[in-house]
Amino acid sequence: MAQLSTKIKLYVNKEIDFLKDVKLQENSDGKGVFIAEWNLDIPKPTIAQLDAFEAQAIAYEQLQNILNNRRMAYPSIADQLDMLYWDKVNGTENWLNSIESVKNKFPK
Repeated sequence: MAQLSTKIKLYVNKEIDFLKDVKLQENSDGKGVFIAEWNLDIPKPTIAQLDAFEAQAIAYEQLQNILNNRRMAYPSIADQLDMLYWDKVNGTENWLNSIESVKNKFPK
């Protein structure tokens, strides 16, 4: 199940400040997270409207997870630049192999 915040982002179709624009709350009553405050110029969505974004939200969250995993697995930019330099000097493909292994480990 996708997060409510993701469905709201898709409904609004822009980045949201969840400390100012929309405030979510969870009362530990078993009912889950809900919209506690809506400070946007568009109408507050119904549950049915947000549920219509479920499949799209799941796909978005899966992609974000892949991108975050890749971000954490890539070598630092300094290390990548060093690899590129030495690849050029030595005629090797260490940088390409490094990047390719991360992409293969976390495919889109």
